Amino acid sequence: MHIDNLSDLPDWDDERLPLDDEEGEEWKPNPTREACKALYQKWKEIMLMLKGALDTTKSEEAESISYTDDLKYMVLGDAYEVGVKIRSSEVGSMYVLRMENAAIIRKNAQHVASSLLTLGAEDETEEQYVDLIRAEIDQFRELFKIWIGTFEKDEYTDDWGLFV
Repeated sequence: MHIDNLSDLPDWDDERLPLDDEEGEEWKPNPTREACKALYQKWKEIMLMLKGALDTTKSEEAESISYTDDLKYMVLGDAYEVGVKIRSSEVGSMYVLRMENAAIIRKNAQHVASSLLTLGAEDETEEQYVDLIRAEIDQFRELFKIWIGTFEKDEYTDDWGLFV
């Protein structure tokens, strides 16, 4: 963890993302990219709260990882994957790629939210933090809906036939 970036997710950098607009059209607004950026920023906030709420430091006395410790690591792993999938959805600007990433993001965000209930019930995380993070995930879901509403189907096909 870096002291200047407590979420451990990199900052959004428009310069690192390829421009998929036509030559000379870079000045035009890109609603998908802007919605994606807002979604990513919200997830960075959620990551910061998750890392604070889920104490994953190992006890020196513990010889094996408990069920709840394992669950904490799975929750954080799913949470990190959400950040990665949000950023990578803008790299290719392809409908199928965006839809695939959106499905993974939805699944992982739902897993994080439901796992927090388990951790709260097991007294591994305080209820106030569970409620606060779940409320933030609800806000994330609203931004997610805006983001996927900007997707435009393109000429590429899904070889698996899922996102047609």
